[in-house]
Amino acid sequence: MSPSSPRPFRPWGTLGVGAAAAAACAVCCAGPLLAVLGGLGVTSAVGASWIPALAIPAIAAGRGVLVVRRRRRRASCRAQAAPADLGMPTLGPPGKASGSQTTC
Repeated sequence: MSPSSPRPFRPWGTLGVGAAAAAACAVCCAGPLLAVLGGLGVTSAVGASWIPALAIPAIAAGRGVLVVRRRRRRASCRAQAAPADLGMPTLGPPGKASGSQTTC
């Protein structure tokens, strides 16, 4: 600078101090930021490989539910072969008809 300048020469002005702070921040925070981003990348890679693998047990569980529901539905609608007592009414006073007994 020239000797006639009213302000003395300062090598670190406002812009220089801001640049030094930004550089220090970048050096200090680069490691943790890269670790977080790398962790997210690894997590994404693991998720991308495990999601298809988890689909197999999910499909098996869904098929199991369908099989159990079908079996229960078939068992509930199935008629059992057995003689049916229709409870036919008898003629005459109770206890007098031949071979029939009624309980009240």
